[in-house]
Amino acid sequence: MLENGRILRDNVYGTIEEDAFRRDFTVNALYYNIADFSVVDYMGGMEDHKASTLKLIGEPEARYREDPVRMLRAIRFAVRLGFTLHPSCAGPIPQMAPLLRQIPAPRLYDEVMKLFLGGYAVQTFEALRHYRLFGALFPDTEFSLSREEQGFPLTFVAQALDRTDRRVQEGKDVAPHFLFAALLWEPVRAHAENQIRDGANDIVAYQEAGADIVTKQIHQIAIPRSVSQPMRDIWALQPRFARLQGGRPFRLLTHPRFRAAYDFLVLRAESGEAEAALADWWTRFQDADEPEKKAMLREADRGNGRSKPRRRRHRPRKAVA
Repeated sequence: MLENGRILRDNVYGTIEEDAFRRDFTVNALYYNIADFSVVDYMGGMEDHKASTLKLIGEPEARYREDPVRMLRAIRFAVRLGFTLHPSCAGPIPQMAPLLRQIPAPRLYDEVMKLFLGGYAVQTFEALRHYRLFGALFPDTEFSLSREEQGFPLTFVAQALDRTDRRVQEGKDVAPHFLFAALLWEPVRAHAENQIRDGANDIVAYQEAGADIVTKQIHQIAIPRSVSQPMRDIWALQPRFARLQGGRPFRLLTHPRFRAAYDFLVLRAESGEAEAALADWWTRFQDADEPEKKAMLREADRGNGRSKPRRRRHRPRKAVA
């Protein structure tokens, strides 16, 4: 069933040829004949497979209008398989990317998880931005990434996704709240820093910025509360790492989100967005014994117990092929 070019229902059974035509890509319309152990190919999929080319079945613009999520699947499969998008498949995507705004937000949450948790997050991120799909999914983040800071591009998201890929390749879990905290960090940071410049308390500024950005984002991607609340905790804890006086570091160590927030701080330092010395201080502090912790706090007190955030960013790493 179609409405305004989009498929609403597609559960009609038919012949194998009809089933093949309903597939998205030619390489996904290959059938194995158990009678003679042959591959049945109705759409030229074997030729495209040999050429490592991803090609849509049917007229590309019509197929994207039927289901705009096909644009995301094209990117995911091409990156994962190491294929090249056929020009007829790639050409319409930048202009049709806004169609993703018509897709139900819960469905896009599932698609984002598939895009970024498959072990190819960095390449996927670069491809999504190239085809203007990332901005359709994360408009506030794309706006932040479109600018430079003191002559340097913002590299935190790419750094975080590189770490995500390494964890997936090592067989380790990646928490969805950490992934989304990274994907939305740049607009949260920019929003909070604007409030701080206007005189707001930094902790309150990050709390309010996180709430505002999440409220806007969930209209596009339905991030569940079980994910969004830990994200907001990670963001809100970032300014607390710079407060090194009295018992504040001890209290921060006991926070349920301390480890995730600390890992986030380390990523910020690696991208040049946070002070490397501050991340190193917390690395040493959490592993120190009690006398060492007290000595570190006395030293911090002599330095006024407050670390100033660094604004300079490193030059970007070479892009992952």
